[in-house]
Amino acid sequence: MPASFPERIDAFRIARLPDIRFGDGSIALLPTLIADYGERALVVTGRRSFVESPRWSELITALEAQGTTWLHVTIEGEPSPQRVDAIVGEHRENDIDVVVAIGGGSVLDAAKAVAGLLRPGNSVMDHLEGVGRGLAYSGPAVPLIAVPTTAGTGSEATKNAVLSMQGPEGFKKSFRDERLVAAVALVDPELLAGCPKAQIAANGMDAFTQLLESYVSLNASPATDALAWSGMQAFCRGFWPAWEMDHPEAGRGYSQIAYASLMSGITLAQAGLGSVHGLASPLGAFFPIPHGTVCGTLLAEATAINVAALREREPGGAALAKYAEVGRLVSGERKRNDRDACDALVATLRDWTQRLDIPKLGAYGMNQDDFDRVVAGARGGSMKTNPLVLTDAELVTLLARRL
Repeated sequence: MPASFPERIDAFRIARLPDIRFGDGSIALLPTLIADYGERALVVTGRRSFVESPRWSELITALEAQGTTWLHVTIEGEPSPQRVDAIVGEHRENDIDVVVAIGGGSVLDAAKAVAGLLRPGNSVMDHLEGVGRGLAYSGPAVPLIAVPTTAGTGSEATKNAVLSMQGPEGFKKSFRDERLVAAVALVDPELLAGCPKAQIAANGMDAFTQLLESYVSLNASPATDALAWSGMQAFCRGFWPAWEMDHPEAGRGYSQIAYASLMSGITLAQAGLGSVHGLASPLGAFFPIPHGTVCGTLLAEATAINVAALREREPGGAALAKYAEVGRLVSGERKRNDRDACDALVATLRDWTQRLDIPKLGAYGMNQDDFDRVVAGARGGSMKTNPLVLTDAELVTLLARRL
C-alpha cells in the first residue's frame, strides 16, 4: 500500500484532459464520435498495422455509410517538423472538421501538431520548444480524436506533440499547448492484440517509467499519486501476461496495460517526469534509438542512481519512501523495510531489463565520446522534476552502465 495520505495538501493543478472512452470494443464508437464533429475527417495512421487490419475497412465502410468525407495520411517512424508542415500544407484548405489519430505515440503526436496548425496554417517550427522561433501559439486547433494502438506513451492524454530530427545536430522537442489535448481519447485494449513482443516490451517500459517518474516527481500531488499508483498496480497485474502473448490471461493483460499507459499519460502531463526522460530527449535526437527502448534500458540504473543520491543528500525526503512503496509492490514482498524495499525495486527493474532483453545504448552507435553532449542536452524539461538534481558525473555513470 502507498504511504498514508498527507496531513497537509499543498496547492496543485489538474490541467485539461480529454473525454476518455475506455473499454474492449470501444473502437465501434469511432464513426459516431467523428460525426459529432462534422462531415470532413483527416485520418492519421501508421503505414501498415492498422490499415492492413479488418478494422480499417470496417471504419471506412462506416464513414462512407454515414456520409463522412475522409482523407488519409500516414506517419512512418518518429514524426519530423517537415512531415507535420507538409501535411498541414496539403490539407489546410480542405475544411477539415476533425482529425482522427489511430496508432502509436508517433502517430498521435504528429496528429496533435497537425490538428493544432491546420487552421492557423503556419509552421510548427514557430512553436517548437528550444529550437523553434519562440512564438506563442494562439490556435484555434481542429478537434482531435486520439485512438492509441499501443500501450506506452499515454500521448492520448497529453498536450505534447513530440517531434524529432535525428543526426549530429538533431533534436527531440515538444510543441506543447493545452489546446492540443485531444477532444476524445478512445482507448480500446483489443487494439493491442497482435503487437510484437518487442513492441509490447518497449511500450510497457515506457509506461512504467512514466508512472514511476511522475510518482516521485517534484511536482507530484495526492491526485497524481493515486493515479500513478493505480497504473503501476495495473501494470504489475497485466504486463507479463500481455508480453507472453500466448498466456491464458493475455486479453486481461491488454486491458491492464492499456489502463497503465493511459494513467501514465495523465500523470506525466500533470506532474512531470525525471532523469530517464531528461536523457531520452538527446538520446532520441542523436541516435536511432526508439523512445521505449531508451526507457527500458535506462530505468533500472536511473532508479539506482536516484536512490543512492537521495540516501546521501536527502535521506528524509518523500521520494525515498515512495521508491520503497514501489519496491514492495513490484517485488510482492510487503513487509520489507524502506531500505530493503528500495534495493528490491532496483533489483526487480534490473531483472525486467534482462528478461526483456532490452538493448544497450551501444547497439545504436553510442560510445563514451558521446557522454558529454548527451548530458549537456538533458538539462531541460523532464530533468527539472527529477526528485533531486543529479550531477554530470552521476548522469555519465548512468549512461556508462548501459553502454
